[in-house]
Parts: sequence; structure tokens; C-alpha cells
Amino acid sequence: MLAEFDYLPDGLLSLEASRLHEMLDGPTLIHIEGRERQPLFISVLLHGNETTGWETLRALLRRHAAADLPRSLDLFVGNVAAAKERLRQLDGQPDYNRIWSTGDSPEHRMAAGVLERMRVRNPAACIDIHNTSGINPHHAAIHRLDGPHLSLASRFGHFVVYADRQQGLATQAFGEFCPSVIIECGLPDHPGGVEHAMAFLESCLEPGGLAVHVPHRGDIDLYHVVARVSVPDGVDFGFEGHELDLRLLPHLDELNFNDLPAGTVFGQVRPNSRVPLRVSDSSGNDVRDRFFRVEDGRLLTAVPVMPSLVSTDVRIIRQDCLCYLMERLQVGDTQGSRVIDG
Repeated sequence: MLAEFDYLPDGLLSLEASRLHEMLDGPTLIHIEGRERQPLFISVLLHGNETTGWETLRALLRRHAAADLPRSLDLFVGNVAAAKERLRQLDGQPDYNRIWSTGDSPEHRMAAGVLERMRVRNPAACIDIHNTSGINPHHAAIHRLDGPHLSLASRFGHFVVYADRQQGLATQAFGEFCPSVIIECGLPDHPGGVEHAMAFLESCLEPGGLAVHVPHRGDIDLYHVVARVSVPDGVDFGFEGHELDLRLLPHLDELNFNDLPAGTVFGQVRPNSRVPLRVSDSSGNDVRDRFFRVEDGRLLTAVPVMPSLVSTDVRIIRQDCLCYLMERLQVGDTQGSRVIDG
């Protein structure tokens, strides 16, 4: 299922993400040699509709076409089939960013093969480039709070999210043997996404670009994911219409990364309904009544919260989740997990 090249195939950079299937049969690992031999691993299109990563690679490799790259690159191009249809994933496919742990599917075996290959190649860092399906500030996400991970994340920007309990993510698996980060570049095709990702990759490629400089208190805004919010399969929901179990606010994504007081409205529910959401904490416990309540047919927050990655795409919500809930951390905090002072 995995193709592998020790060179950049001719003509590949001329193709937009939706046309990569014309040259690639599926997930592909591409090795490009640079002056510094220890490679930087970059993954793109783990979700086929998130195209900023591929557009950034096209721009980066074109910029360096006339000279050697400062550092070798190992590029993983993920869900080519979904990219053809401009979808996150196809019906019947697993999420390509949930297959990097134990599993029996062909996709799990493919991901295990990539990890085995990359352990041998000993990458200097792993960068997974994503877009969001709702309005969010550009931010980095990490799964460990050590110096190398915090340093890498802070290079991308001021907002850093610590997600310690998500399972099956590529960056989580790579974090076992190298610093790894997800960079979230806003909506696909949104102005500035490619430019921001490009500047970040260039900074990582330059000599000394991956040296560890741990951010200090005040250098970054650091958040910890404390809950995942999804809609159960049996709940009929949407953003418009009146015969729904749950009608969410049309512009709910505008609440992302905002401190919301208790009593903030998320939507409307049927009369005499309980909270029509599944809310799980980091241990998988049901905590919906801690975070949400229903009053007079309105779905309200029960406590102050800060959401992130709120989606307004019903298909993506069904495939993944509605949003995550976060709390603020300070560099130097020791509550829950240790954060290095530097």
C-alpha cells in the first residue's frame, strides 16, 4: 500500500492535491537528500481536504530547485484518494491521522511501515501540516511538554496546544523518537496559511534551526485539552432547520480560542432533552454534565470553557468530533504534567 521514492518524481510539483492520484497510487514516502543528512520528516494530506501542507511543499521545493536543500527531507503524502475528492476521508476509510498505533487494517500496517522506516532514518523532527474546518488561529499542537517539543512548537507561533491523551496520531507516534508537532494553518486556501507554514519550514531547515530554545513564561499561550466533544450517531443535528434533535449556532466556530463564560449558548435542543453530546475527558469518562446543561430548550455551557477546532461541517463532525475543550497552562506549571521552565 505504501510507495517509496529516493527522489522527487518529475512533474509531481506541477500537480495540485486533487490531481496527485495521476502520479501517485496511494500513500507515498519521498526521500530528498540535502546538505545536512539527518532528515526532517514532513507529512501532508493525512486529511485529503487539508491542502495547505501540499501547497507549502510545492513552494518550498520550487524555491530550492536550483540548489541543494539545507537539510534532507523525508516527505509523506497521505490520503491521495480522499484528496482527489477534496474530502477529509472517503466513506469506509479510517482517518489517516488515527492509524499510527496498533491496528489490523491495511492503513494501520502502512503507517507501521512508515514508522519502522523512519526510526532507522532517525529524523531530526516531525512536522505534520494540517488545516482546520472552522475558524481558528494558527497554532501548534504537541503531545509532550519537554524542551524539544515546546521549542519546536513555539517556532511556529504564540499559540500552543498540549494534547496528551489523543490516540493514533502521527505526531504522537513520532514523538517517541524525535520532537514532533502538528501545525494548524487555518482554513484551506485561507490567505497566509502557506506563507506561515513556509516560513516555519525554512526556519527549521536553516543551520541551527532545530536547536532547542525552550520558551519561558509569557513567550507563548499554552493550552491543555481537557475534553473532546462529539455528537452521538443517533442524534439528528445540523446548523439550520427546525426538526432536529440539536440545532447548533451557524457561526459556532467563531468561539474558538475564546474564554466563554458559563451560560454561553451552543444551540437549541428538543424539549425535555438531555445534553445531546458525548463529552469525554482524557481518561474517556463521560463528563457532559460537567461542561454542558440544557435550559429552556437551549444547549448552554455549564462552566467557563475555551473551545478549539469547532467545525461547522456536518460530515466532518460525524467523522471526527464537534470540538475540543481546553484550559490554560503556564510554562512552568506542574499541575497534571510537568512543563519545563527552560
